[in-house]
Amino acid sequence: MAKLEELEKKLLHYTGKAIADFNLIQHGDRIMVCLSGGKDSFTLLRILQLLQRRARVDFELFAFTLDQAQPGWNDQALRAWLDEHQIAHEILTRDTYSIVKEKIPEGQTYCSLCSRLRRGIIYRYAEEKGFNKIALGHHRDDLIRTLLMSILYNGEIRSMPPKLLSDNKKHIVIRPLVYCQENDISAFAKAMAFPIIPCNLCGSQENLMRKRVKTLIDQLAEENPKVPSNILHALSAIKPSQLMDKKFWDFKNLESQKDNLFEEDQGETSGSCGMEVFNL
Repeated sequence: MAKLEELEKKLLHYTGKAIADFNLIQHGDRIMVCLSGGKDSFTLLRILQLLQRRARVDFELFAFTLDQAQPGWNDQALRAWLDEHQIAHEILTRDTYSIVKEKIPEGQTYCSLCSRLRRGIIYRYAEEKGFNKIALGHHRDDLIRTLLMSILYNGEIRSMPPKLLSDNKKHIVIRPLVYCQENDISAFAKAMAFPIIPCNLCGSQENLMRKRVKTLIDQLAEENPKVPSNILHALSAIKPSQLMDKKFWDFKNLESQKDNLFEEDQGETSGSCGMEVFNL
């Protein structure tokens, strides 16, 4: 029990910090939590429910589960858990499983098409039901793995933002668990005995890029435990002038800006010295 309380307190702290840092939840929000049946989304829903009871901000929570008609899907325990905790919900059945299996050859990664189909259904449902926020259960380790995957396999520096405006400008997607570690979430889910529903669609694909990147980060963290948090911090400490993207830095005309930049640097230096004197 003490361990559960400690984990709950830690997750509440980091979730609350993310909500405050990125202004994720506001008064009057109608939040649709995407409950996949996995440990992350169960934890997100539970932590948000606890915050809802304690916060001075009034917001609504609704759990949305998409049954993608995967073999072996059984949501009876999930339904019972939602009823027991008095959480408004709906479980919608749409056979995206057959589409993914038909379109993607055996042995290749299903995740991309599966997520696109799922996202379309989620967005449409949220719009029809009038939810202004969609909450997803991605955590710290999802963000840092996605960053490295994008760099290594796609040649882009990108990840998962804590708050996102959809391409059609109709939806705000929030990720309140961005500061939370997967190990804490796993331990919390186990202690809470959430009725987890396994994803059988991609679980047998052993050579997924994400698993390789996870292994790489875990190995580096054994040598330096700060590696995961350093990667996360890098997402909020971008220095465009130290990169090569021409959209953010005018390399062609840099020479013409040299004198102005020098003058600005001089002004900043003198101001900084003055501040140091006051700090003394």
